[in-house]
Amino acid sequence: MDTKDVPVTYVESNVSLYEEDTERIKHEIFNEKPDISWSSIIHYLKTRIPTLLDLPIRHSEKTWYQIVNPLPGLRQMSRSDYNFYFLGFFAWTIDAMDFFCVSVSAPDIALTLGVNVTQITWGLTLVLMFRSVGAVIFGLMADYYGRKIPYIIICFLFIVVELGTGFIQNYHQFLAVRSLFGILMGAMYPVASVTALENQPDAAKSVLSGLFLPGYSLGYIFAMVFYRAFQTTFKEGEGWRSLFWFSAGLPVILIVWRSFFPESEAFLRLKESKKKLNTDNEKGGFFSKIDTSVWITIKTEWLMFIYLVILLTAFNFTTHGSQDLYVTLLTKQYGVGPDLKTIIVVVSNLAGIVGGIVVGSFSELFGRRLAIIICMIWCGAFSYPAFFDAKTNWWAYSLLTGGVMGAWGVAPIHLLELVNASHRAFLSGVVYQLGNLASSAASTIEAKLGERFPIEGAAPGTYNYGKVMCIFCGAIFASMVVILVLGPERFHKDLTIHLPGEHQEEEESSDISSREEHDTTYKS
Repeated sequence: MDTKDVPVTYVESNVSLYEEDTERIKHEIFNEKPDISWSSIIHYLKTRIPTLLDLPIRHSEKTWYQIVNPLPGLRQMSRSDYNFYFLGFFAWTIDAMDFFCVSVSAPDIALTLGVNVTQITWGLTLVLMFRSVGAVIFGLMADYYGRKIPYIIICFLFIVVELGTGFIQNYHQFLAVRSLFGILMGAMYPVASVTALENQPDAAKSVLSGLFLPGYSLGYIFAMVFYRAFQTTFKEGEGWRSLFWFSAGLPVILIVWRSFFPESEAFLRLKESKKKLNTDNEKGGFFSKIDTSVWITIKTEWLMFIYLVILLTAFNFTTHGSQDLYVTLLTKQYGVGPDLKTIIVVVSNLAGIVGGIVVGSFSELFGRRLAIIICMIWCGAFSYPAFFDAKTNWWAYSLLTGGVMGAWGVAPIHLLELVNASHRAFLSGVVYQLGNLASSAASTIEAKLGERFPIEGAAPGTYNYGKVMCIFCGAIFASMVVILVLGPERFHKDLTIHLPGEHQEEEESSDISSREEHDTTYKS
């Protein structure tokens, strides 16, 4: 039938449906463009305290213990949900373990390579500096080509780099392999986080987020325990080489595991939505095959991107400032033996895991921002006893670590709720790793500042790291409070991507969620 024979009303109806479908897709996978007019900015600032204190529990008919109970949400998860969650969780855990293999064995590596501990901390710094490169490369790859292939590639390259670290013979080789590891560590977070969290039931997301980032603490525990196990292996003083060779074998398990399962449903839905959007591009022809969604993301996410880099910089300072030099503090300043040192690190990181799970669940009561702020105040209260007389007051350090990782337990879901769906892996990964880049010199800064405070009467090279770490961390905890008070929140934003034509049920959300959804696009 010739188009001239089609009734005008029918054509107009189809055009209207097409436009509605296209707009629905855009609304679902992109956030709105920020409004930076003075009236919008003033209104936004006026709403920061009221929205912070408008607790989600006030808008729920459930009691507090029903809200924080994780079991109903966990029961909603299918076997596939659990599979993808633990694929992401253990990838992040092994990633963290490989990072901390240097931290826990820094004095031994320094002795082997004939350098000092401060120089070895540059290996930690380089890892943090190069992580943003991996986040950009593999974040974009995960958003365009899927979650599965980047996951497997990263794990394979982990094997190569960790084996190489065990064979280094000089300081320059050490810096080279740790730089390569930094790229891979930055690549792993976005792929692991979206694999674990993006397609989970809403009722389970907070507790799952609470456990996910503290996988970092579990990785620290593994690094410390296996360092102790391999400390006397290989040559005297070079047991750290065995530690790296052992760690190279763990990603093999993840490669085999991931190979048996298909691409995630969340990515397939995103791919279909982008395909629909690009096919409907007015240019048509060759250009309709090109994914132009990145330009929409740039226009709509630039302001949120800047804020999140600032937030994640402060976030990363809380961990790197309180943890990276802690083993050196115990060893050099307080002379803690290997057995007690292992116990302290394991207990404090177990406290971190518990903190992440508890605070992640309790963010359902308080909202994301307030839950993190409470953790920062908690950490500030324990800073002094944690770093002064650390050999005796390691219980305080355990409580501080519980607060730090409790805050981090909220971070993954808070981050995924703030960024758009179109470039979820790329945005969440890059802001996290740029925050790492900005905080990358934390351990080196503390080490250099510590050298200004030699302890009188102690052996040469013994410095008061505790004083420096206490002041440094206190300043970071305070800055986090300010940033979060001023920041946005999209509590319980729906992360599900609905296919074109698929029936989308409207879910009832709390008033705080609705209000924050508008406030945080900077246009209300």
